[in-house]
Amino acid sequence: MSTSQRSDAPPSDDVRVLSVDDNGGWCWYQDERAAADAAQGIVLLGSVASSGGAEGARRGGDVNVSVVDLGAGTARTVTLHAGLESDDHDVPALWKRSDGRWVAVYTKHGADTLTRWRISEPEDPTVWGPERVFDWSTDLTHPADAEVAAANRTGATYQNIHELDGVLHCFVRSINLDPCVLVSHDDGESWEFGGRLLTRDTIAQSYVRYASGNRFGQDDRIDLIVTERHPRVHPTSIWHGYLSGGQLHRTDGTVVGPLGRRLAEATPAVEDLTQVLAHGAVDEGAVLTHCWTIDLRRGEDGTVVGIFSARVDDPHGLDYRERGEDLTAHRFLRGVLAPGAAEWVVRPLAEAGPELYYAEQDYTGLVSIDPDDLSALYLSTPIDPRDGSALARHGVFHGRTRDDGLTWDWRPLAVEAEAMNLRPIAVPGDPQRSIVAWLRGAFRTYTDYDTEIVLRVAPRA
Repeated sequence: MSTSQRSDAPPSDDVRVLSVDDNGGWCWYQDERAAADAAQGIVLLGSVASSGGAEGARRGGDVNVSVVDLGAGTARTVTLHAGLESDDHDVPALWKRSDGRWVAVYTKHGADTLTRWRISEPEDPTVWGPERVFDWSTDLTHPADAEVAAANRTGATYQNIHELDGVLHCFVRSINLDPCVLVSHDDGESWEFGGRLLTRDTIAQSYVRYASGNRFGQDDRIDLIVTERHPRVHPTSIWHGYLSGGQLHRTDGTVVGPLGRRLAEATPAVEDLTQVLAHGAVDEGAVLTHCWTIDLRRGEDGTVVGIFSARVDDPHGLDYRERGEDLTAHRFLRGVLAPGAAEWVVRPLAEAGPELYYAEQDYTGLVSIDPDDLSALYLSTPIDPRDGSALARHGVFHGRTRDDGLTWDWRPLAVEAEAMNLRPIAVPGDPQRSIVAWLRGAFRTYTDYDTEIVLRVAPRA
């Protein structure tokens, strides 16, 4: 593993930790789930309330946006859709339009064919217009697309909003459980089908993380990392490509195929992209398998940083139901693609511990890259990254490297015996502050959790 250094420095008086909502959760395949508006001094946090959380009988399944006033230290939670589904996969993706309005896009966890969205009033994300929908089963206007969609599973899951060439793209898992895209030429006012990125002969269920440089005024490409399928059902590796100039490319710039293709046309497979981390790779004598995508960010200079997880020396593989009471060790890894480079550099980051719960063998506490400082990140693990000792529960740590990931300085932000602290999100949008949100409480399943949303705000060093 990489060398670690210990820091137990007490928090500064300038650091504030706020409890935003006593019932909220999120998955990690939607972005931006949280965003700051530096000019207004606010932070928006999307979440889904659980039936297993506070006031769960009344609030379970509410899709929410919490608006935090950083100056006052107060939060107001607005419900976008009451009782949609008690499932953290339904968390909205947020986008700030040029006219000051916010767009929030959300779906069920594949339980219907609707991508939903609402638009706020200008500079007031506490007031939202009516819900609108795109129906993946009826709103594909090209006859050939509609025919293919009718013959495949079309349930909608996930939403990731990025701008490319002046067009807003919302990436959704839908037809055949493939990564597909909706496009908007009016800044999220309306959406239409924009194509299918990747596919495979069987149901795909690929897991994609996306990143762009829009925050830095760069509108030339959208990077993505992806697995072939779910690591529970496939020996997954990590693959990379990027969208630019209307084409999907491999890491070295080789064109894989056009964006915006019809469903009946030939579509690339995940394996047509560039492999970043292979199933079966060996790291310091340990065999890494069943890799998963965790986070992806692109920096101002074009550097791309990704976080991955993998099982460590797992003897069970796809026979996960036969593992008895065995728990599965996991490791976080960090990959860097330098500007203009054709190959990634991947290094171990930290031990991730066992699965969060038995039925999801590859669920970990997660990692979030600081969007304004790619050498820093926030990590949740039950294993102290400073010395490898076991913690009572998952804790959140801040890490920083000064030598491209060879060594790390770790500082605990939330480590306690009473509650899990997990799924951190480094909030983009305010480069003068370090803002991170996470979940605190009990996480039983992705539909049953009792977690509050915590927000930590500090001046950027």
